[in-house]
Amino acid sequence: MHGFPDLDQVRSEMEAPYPSGRMSPRQLGDTLAQLVWESFSDFVADPEYRPLLLRLGIPLEDGLPPERIAEEFLILHLWAHSRAVQLSLFRRVPEGAVRSTLDHLHRAVFEDMVKNGTPEAQLPVFEQRVSARYTEYYAAAEQSDQRVGEVALEHLGDAGAAGTGTAAARLLTERAIEIANPLRDFVSGVELVGE
Repeated sequence: MHGFPDLDQVRSEMEAPYPSGRMSPRQLGDTLAQLVWESFSDFVADPEYRPLLLRLGIPLEDGLPPERIAEEFLILHLWAHSRAVQLSLFRRVPEGAVRSTLDHLHRAVFEDMVKNGTPEAQLPVFEQRVSARYTEYYAAAEQSDQRVGEVALEHLGDAGAAGTGTAAARLLTERAIEIANPLRDFVSGVELVGE
């Protein structure tokens, strides 16, 4: 059973560094990067998703899937965060501010990857894969939520996961929605200000 955070505590934590809910694109991007890592880590560690990983034939070593599979999960989490930001800020702030926020988000995640052992020379290839996946995920989202999970599942299969099925795709879709909905609420409460 999932615990629900104490809303007063969450509000005080959100208000502490930015009393008026005002953030620059850099601050919001850095905050979002932290949320990407937290949601990614929670997903990999969540017992609810362990059966999915096992059903897909994904071995875990020290609690983590193989690197290529982990990268596919990370891309899905990055996309879900990016999509939530875009939907929250659409027509509310200038497009350049949205793009700047997302650039800061991705920069922070890529920097964290390098700090944690990803060779910097591998980043351009990973960035190309992120771009290609985003194109597919956006196209899938235009069709249906379920199609997003199906696309994610296809790429897990390409990365060496063995199982397939609509139940697994549904779980991946639910995960993307789990990320996006509360994040949209959070971002909707942020006023973007200049750097």
